[in-house]
Amino acid sequence: MARTLENLLGDHVIRQNGEKVQISSLCGKDRVIGIYFSAEWCPPCKGFTPKLVEFYNKLKASDQSLKIEVVFVSWDKDEHAFTEYFGTMPWLALPFGIDKKVILILS
Repeated sequence: MARTLENLLGDHVIRQNGEKVQISSLCGKDRVIGIYFSAEWCPPCKGFTPKLVEFYNKLKASDQSLKIEVVFVSWDKDEHAFTEYFGTMPWLALPFGIDKKVILILS
């Protein structure tokens, strides 16, 4: 089986407002997609996330045509922690509750 982003992540990710974004819309020539594994309970993650947000925002502001996206994959223990932590991020996320072990095995 070909290892595509849809094979790894499923057919959609979400915005903070819950809107679904089709994975296929993120793929294509000259596109870069970063997959960010993190969790609210992890001190190093919580220290790194604001730095990544700042870098991401500067990068996006510097070139509006830049085809880069980040997808947050949560290791949070409950949906409330996921929602709170995802609320600090300007990018997309895999919906809470998706089995992340499959992503690690296939990637």
